[in-house]
Amino acid sequence: MTSWIEEREGGRARGPRAIARAWVEALIRPRRLFANGVAPGDQAPALTFAVAVAAAYALGWIVSDPGAVPGIVASPLVSAAILFLLVVVLAAPVGLHLTAAVATLSVILASVEYDGGLTLRDRGGVSETVQVVAYASSPMALAGPPIPVLRVVCGAYAAALLLIGFRTVHGTTPLRTLVAGVPPALLGYGVGYRVVAAARSLIG
Repeated sequence: MTSWIEEREGGRARGPRAIARAWVEALIRPRRLFANGVAPGDQAPALTFAVAVAAAYALGWIVSDPGAVPGIVASPLVSAAILFLLVVVLAAPVGLHLTAAVATLSVILASVEYDGGLTLRDRGGVSETVQVVAYASSPMALAGPPIPVLRVVCGAYAAALLLIGFRTVHGTTPLRTLVAGVPPALLGYGVGYRVVAAARSLIG
């Protein structure tokens, strides 16, 4: 996840402006981003993007609900800073790795065909799957405030982007896209970004 390629198109360009452009494009023109901004082996920009989304989410949560910050040290401000750094340095990269691993297995299972024997359909590689998972998380940057409806809407949008990404990058059928997309969406956005908890609070 630390490799870069030299082609600077779509979401793969460098710098804060490129991240912002990729974020906007993922929200309003996802097929274009997934078609032009996902390239084999170019995972580092996707990791950077995913960390930026998680940072925005954490910052929004901390600012809007300071009481949710655990008392790591005596100073609430320092505790908030430590929590933010933990999200950026540890939780976001680990979450992306875990979600990408589940997504990779789901894509493989969705690609199995039986034609007298078990074969795998042509599909994109693991690095492309990682990038789709990262860029599809775009809406979660807005889901920091602990507003259940907001988190559920952002989570549903992220899941829809993930399905669009899988269909664009891996060329899966609608049914196979659902099989590939639902497990990582539930883990990465539902659990990681607390969308499932928000949905349960609405139902309750």
